[in-house]
Amino acid sequence: MNGRGRKRQKRQIGFEPETVCYKPCGKRGSMLERVVLGHDELEALRLADFEGLYQEACAERMGISRSTFSRILQSAHKKVADALLHGKILMIKEEDEKAYRGDRDG
Repeated sequence: MNGRGRKRQKRQIGFEPETVCYKPCGKRGSMLERVVLGHDELEALRLADFEGLYQEACAERMGISRSTFSRILQSAHKKVADALLHGKILMIKEEDEKAYRGDRDG
């Protein structure tokens, strides 16, 4: 360990996003800033905002603590708001080894 806190837990992700990039209409992508949303952040948005689950249930589905889930969701909300309010490209980060696929129901 590198002395920077606890080892990061793997997060269970219950789906594979079909689209990995969203950009404002009528603007060239090469001219826009990018905001990168991790798979765990997208999963947090899906569970809390789309499925309407309470944070405790969301955290359980992702295999993480409620406080960790809360931090992930807050980060996701800030990134999405930044992209929408400032006309930035919203990119979904490719999956990494820190997250893993699991079945939707837990």
